Amino acid sequence: MTAISTPAITAGRQGLMGRLSDLFWRRPNLLLVLMLVPPLLWLGIIYVGSLLALLLQSFFSIDEFSGLINYEFTLATYGELLRPANFDIILRTLLMSAAVTLASAVIAFPIAYYAARYARGRWKAVFYLGIMLPLWSSYLVKVYAWKLILAKEGILTWIFEKLHLTWLLDGILAIPVIGGNSLSISYLGTFIVFVYVWLPFMILPIQAALERVPGNLIEASGDLGADSSQTFRHVLFPLALPGIVAGSIFTFSLTMGDYIIPQIVGTSRLFIGQAVYAQQGTAGNIPLAAAFSVVPIVIMGIYLTIAKRMGAFDAL
Repeated sequence: MTAISTPAITAGRQGLMGRLSDLFWRRPNLLLVLMLVPPLLWLGIIYVGSLLALLLQSFFSIDEFSGLINYEFTLATYGELLRPANFDIILRTLLMSAAVTLASAVIAFPIAYYAARYARGRWKAVFYLGIMLPLWSSYLVKVYAWKLILAKEGILTWIFEKLHLTWLLDGILAIPVIGGNSLSISYLGTFIVFVYVWLPFMILPIQAALERVPGNLIEASGDLGADSSQTFRHVLFPLALPGIVAGSIFTFSLTMGDYIIPQIVGTSRLFIGQAVYAQQGTAGNIPLAAAFSVVPIVIMGIYLTIAKRMGAFDAL
């Protein structure tokens, strides 16, 4: 009998693609490096590079007489942030971001709890549709719609009139700081729109965290004699806290960096996003605009470090 000759298993394949395939098969790390190079270049050059360029600009200053940028290292631009007018912008933005985050958490928790513990089948699909549907519409359309709703001639004022509660609305608008001529030109109106727009980003992480809470823990808490408030404080809230912190990352950072909502709904007083836009566009003071931009980056860096230690990234 004559032996049938068979090609060797390790024989290389013909053609360029065959040789490349053999090369990647023998050196899988090379394939991994080639796959990672494009995203790493994008991240390193476009994203990190732009942040470094922004940071570098903040260490320059602008000549008050010529209006030209002085490319000499200085901390004078950061010193300008401590001026009363600029510091008020930072403080105002932080307070609004904190208030929006707290309100979003309070509103989102019961909604997320119902979705996690009671919604099943079709109702769960309805829940996700209801939460995600506002995110599918135009951001500007939603903001301008709220501008009309909160206006003095808007539907909200009409509802208060029909319910004979105009006195209540006038009393709210008469409150110092948060009030104004109408809700559409007040801090309260800005707050309402911020909460509406960013609320889904708080609901979903909390709902994901609550779904991980075993039901038998809540039942065991009741069996051991704990009432509803004790179960919430000692069992449910601590286990849901990573989801709340995860949601707060979105609501806090998005509120702090937004400039469109306070530009359309609210008073003429600036937030950080508006200050960056005004300094870079109108005033041409790029170093001060860069310094303003660094403030949210530093704050969110500290906040993310704390959130990571609290396990918030597990609920994202």
